[in-house]
Amino acid sequence: MAEVETGTAPPLQVWREREGALLRLRLARPKANLCDAAMIAALHAAFDAHRGEPLRGVLLDAEGPHFSFGASVEEHLAERCAAMLASLHALILAMAGFPAPVLVAVRGQCLGGGLEIALAGGSIFAAPQATFGQPEIKLGVFAPAASCLLPWRVSAAAAEELLVSGRSVGAPEALTLGLVRALAEDPEAAALAWFDEHLAGRSAAALACALAAVRAPRLRELRERLAEVERLYLDTLMKTEDANEGLAAFLGKRTPRWQHR
Repeated sequence: MAEVETGTAPPLQVWREREGALLRLRLARPKANLCDAAMIAALHAAFDAHRGEPLRGVLLDAEGPHFSFGASVEEHLAERCAAMLASLHALILAMAGFPAPVLVAVRGQCLGGGLEIALAGGSIFAAPQATFGQPEIKLGVFAPAASCLLPWRVSAAAAEELLVSGRSVGAPEALTLGLVRALAEDPEAAALAWFDEHLAGRSAAALACALAAVRAPRLRELRERLAEVERLYLDTLMKTEDANEGLAAFLGKRTPRWQHR
């Protein structure tokens, strides 16, 4: 998570290529590319707007040296976090249920809410120097969506370790864990090559049905689990002293004073 960025430029670039078969989405608030309310809304609107089109894939990447530093800490404060979680989890469900494969290309840091959004897509292609992590625990909170999504990608033990330690892993370790599909100096080019080889010549209707078939059990589970962890976050975690202290300490640029309650 990171502090709020300001700026008037649209947070997301959206275009079609490969004769309309591929939807391109690019986070466009470098260098942090915060997954704040504006970015989440722009991503959700883009997926909704293109849901009925005969796409064979989506490629999500980012401007600048980093994919995303994560969500804004201000939007995690007690008075704002309910709206933030509701919008983020709605986006996660929209991405997980999108009727075309969503490829993700990552450079630099991919953290917190940024990693949750990447996990909601499909295959992740990463630069060798990329890093991935869910650092929320260091602020006295946890990552609700990642708690549901990480065990789909890595072992349960690895997911738990990453979530409770808050440590970041480099791209080579992420590849070993199964978090990413492939490493490439140019991850966007690698994702495009994979699209050209495996998706461009397929039927959009068949892809949509194949995805619906293979994802149905996970989507049902994801809806239930997101509601469950959202309640845990709002009704239990945010009533603790440490959650509010951790967020306040980050914003105040000081070391948190944990009360363990």
